Amino acid sequence: MVPDVSTGSSTLGLINYLFGKGRRDEHTDPHIVAAWDMAGAPDPGRDPTATYTQLALRLDHHVDLRTRELDGKQPPQHVWHCPVRTAPGDRYLTDAEWAEVARRVVAATGIAPEGDDRACRWIAVRHADDHIHIMATTVRADGRRPRTNRDGWRAQLECRKIEAEFGLRRLKSGDLTAPRTPTGAERAKAERQGWEETAREWLREQAYAVAAAVRNIDEYFTVLRSLGIQVRPRIGPETGEVTGYSLAAPGDTANGEPVWYGGSKLAPDLSYNRLCERLPTQDVADRPQQVADPVEPWHRAETAIRDAQTVLASGDDAVAQGHLDAFGDALHNLALATNGEHRAELQAAARAFNRARRSAIRADHQAATALREAAKELAYATHAPGGLAVALIFAALHLARAAAKWHEQHGHEQQAAAAEEALRHLQAGYQQTAQPVLADLTRRAPSATTTNRFEQDLRAALPYHADRVLADAAWPALTTTLARAETAGHNPRHLLAEVAARRELDSAERPAEVLNWRITVQPNRRAQAARSRSSRITTPVTPTPQPTPTPVIERPAERGRRR
Repeated sequence: MVPDVSTGSSTLGLINYLFGKGRRDEHTDPHIVAAWDMAGAPDPGRDPTATYTQLALRLDHHVDLRTRELDGKQPPQHVWHCPVRTAPGDRYLTDAEWAEVARRVVAATGIAPEGDDRACRWIAVRHADDHIHIMATTVRADGRRPRTNRDGWRAQLECRKIEAEFGLRRLKSGDLTAPRTPTGAERAKAERQGWEETAREWLREQAYAVAAAVRNIDEYFTVLRSLGIQVRPRIGPETGEVTGYSLAAPGDTANGEPVWYGGSKLAPDLSYNRLCERLPTQDVADRPQQVADPVEPWHRAETAIRDAQTVLASGDDAVAQGHLDAFGDALHNLALATNGEHRAELQAAARAFNRARRSAIRADHQAATALREAAKELAYATHAPGGLAVALIFAALHLARAAAKWHEQHGHEQQAAAAEEALRHLQAGYQQTAQPVLADLTRRAPSATTTNRFEQDLRAALPYHADRVLADAAWPALTTTLARAETAGHNPRHLLAEVAARRELDSAERPAEVLNWRITVQPNRRAQAARSRSSRITTPVTPTPQPTPTPVIERPAERGRRR
């Protein structure tokens, strides 16, 4: 059961909507199921003599009194509106049951506490099987405004109790950090125009993807404009500095004017202040240069993601939350840096994890600088080595699993569910990209003599896990990876012991697969030594600073794309 609290200033306007046909003629049999006084509330849906204006005047009775006291100044945003909807698949509720829901919600939110004869006037209108609209005018009979602080959160808590008592589907409790859901009008507009999602949702995803790749706030606005998105900064009148911004999607207009959405209205962590916390002002000349070795971004990202798993177990909630936010950036850039059929799953994982990257815990972004910078390097990566890419996806799905567990332990139900959804997409993407690579490694397995030698190394290095590793279908692929590591200058026995010590193997269902990807990301020691010798004998030359290129953010398909 989902409540959605909002406020407005037109009593008659909302009543006209509630008892009207709806924007798509979807309102059937609109009528009042509960009210502050059923005898005193005219019902245009049941009484032919009742009018919308009569009902509006009755509801606004105390507002009118208060307006006269304030010398004609109407209280601001005095209309309180809360649709309450059952979840898809829930049973049909009777009018009497919906009436009880309405009375409990207005009591819980402070609109009409139980037994308070001076409470606000309110009505609950039903015009569909699966929801009601609760409307109130927020001026009490004593002239005071009701105490409605955190009313959305309190409505949610009451709905969780109602679900349990009514035998309805139990939804996840929120913590007031979820983004705003599209309105019915926005959804209807998207449907009419053949868009796959509303302008609000489309802008939110574009903003997240761009923020993940850029290195400062100016570049954020520049890349958004390059995607065809209109940007309107808000300038402080006293300082002359940017204090906020709004975005408008291409082709999204009303009366010929763009429809603007403030950053904080798209998502709490897309507000200007929140973005500045993790996108500090930085001159182009101060940016890190592109790395000479194209595999380095993949090595660093895998290491940073693996380290983040340890951070989640450290006990510092602010630091952990900062790493989860940075991991959200890593998922967006991982999808950007890879090609193939698995990219769609990675994009879906990044989109799902956007809900898991924030909670009521304030993130320590500085503590997650290493992961965030490693994530941004992926946006500039020009080479996606198959094995390293798979190893990075493998590390990402383990961190997503750890994130779901961390949120669950902290009672963040919506975030835990979002992390679980991201995990499912990462698992699907991993299967799509890993199977061809593992099959190729298996096909290239070394000779029986070399394989036997690696088995002896395995038994010596990991005596308690050797039998499980050898029984794993990925053992032949692991032998190929060990042979390549040996060629790169590693001692197989020492290497197996080293990578196994990174994290326990007891819980691994496919231990050979786990070891394979851990070894895959090990640097080439011979290549490192060669580069080191080269740097010692080469005369140092001061490089000419070159600006780092703007990350390649793909221009999305036209928003008018049909379903």
